[in-house]
Amino acid sequence: QVHSFVAGQWAAPVGDAVPLHNAFTGALIGHAGAGAPDVAAMYDHALATGGPALRAMTFHDRARMLKALAQYLSARKNELYELSYLTGATKSDSWIDIDGGIGTTFVFASKGRREMPDAHVYLDGDVEMLSRRGSFVGQHVCTPLQGVAVHINAFNFPVWGMLEKLAPTLLAGMPAIVKPATVTGYLTEAAFRMIIGSGLLPDGAVQFVSGRLGPLLDRLGPQDAVSFTGSAVTGVMLRGTPNLLERSVRFSAEQDSLNATILGPDVMVGDPEFDLFIKEAAGEITAKAGQKCTAVRRILVADVMKPAVIDALEARLATITLGDPRRDDVAMGALASAAQKADVLEKCALFAEEARRVIGSDNPALAGDGLEDGAFVAPTIFDCADPDAATHLHSHEAFGPVACLMGYRDLAHAGV
Repeated sequence: QVHSFVAGQWAAPVGDAVPLHNAFTGALIGHAGAGAPDVAAMYDHALATGGPALRAMTFHDRARMLKALAQYLSARKNELYELSYLTGATKSDSWIDIDGGIGTTFVFASKGRREMPDAHVYLDGDVEMLSRRGSFVGQHVCTPLQGVAVHINAFNFPVWGMLEKLAPTLLAGMPAIVKPATVTGYLTEAAFRMIIGSGLLPDGAVQFVSGRLGPLLDRLGPQDAVSFTGSAVTGVMLRGTPNLLERSVRFSAEQDSLNATILGPDVMVGDPEFDLFIKEAAGEITAKAGQKCTAVRRILVADVMKPAVIDALEARLATITLGDPRRDDVAMGALASAAQKADVLEKCALFAEEARRVIGSDNPALAGDGLEDGAFVAPTIFDCADPDAATHLHSHEAFGPVACLMGYRDLAHAGV
């Protein structure tokens, strides 16, 4: 069971049980709750205990705390790797997530010591002369907000997604409430348990929600902040929460996007740039099984280069072995869940109305045993003959190993 961490105590899941599955076999591995823990107690505990304890520390104190935490997690990361396989991630995928998150924590620890003072306030810029004779001067002084940071994270990076938000939040002296995506939240919980087990953070500095946020967003005020990573649809819905608007609660969002890679018209087959283009495009399609916010979704090339690019991508992607992510010969694992696979295939059906599939298979060969119910999708490339007339391809994202090739007449047509 995936538990919440509420006011210094671990709490069992609330509400109906939400089943959690092994991404590459489909086997049941646990449950999370569908309800919300006592978010009122979490909010009050963060305000009364976590915030004052963090603000009593200097920037350097908090930076040293982050460095010690990163070292603690680094020494135990192999435990997280074993659990990460269940999310469908290969070892290299997990390196991005786990080592990437720990590395980000190290970076903020270093920046805190190198770029910030050993003090409780940060002076931003020099004193500004606001009157002719210096009788009126001003200076920007940055101090920690006296509220709570609510972190709503996506499913694709269960560890890095948490740590990339926690590191700057804690360095700034603000307590955090972490809400991971349920489907991979068990891996986030494992990393969070390590954070609590380290004993390095003051009581109330971090708390963890397994399940829903309940009425938490309705309690926030102008000293609080919400940071969201996920779909644009969910981001717009959360941003429109009446209380957040009425009380001017800070809201930041990293939402899905239709990223493109463009091959210049002067690049030909055999050029080093062509080989690099194919390598990077294929890598972005297959890393994390295409479940990256930065993954390439549209591949723009000159019309005359489309056949050569298709051939090169097909040859490159043919070397990618799908299957059990624990195997050394497997380069791409499964999507995070059966629901995610269904969503990707639904988007592919939309794309097929405007483009033809030139690379990919409905039944890809899989390396390993017992993978029939796994959430696998083959690397898939569509070719759109008329990008100007397309609509789905410019408004929907298949959050998996899927991209679309589009030809351009000239750089202006490509949007450059």
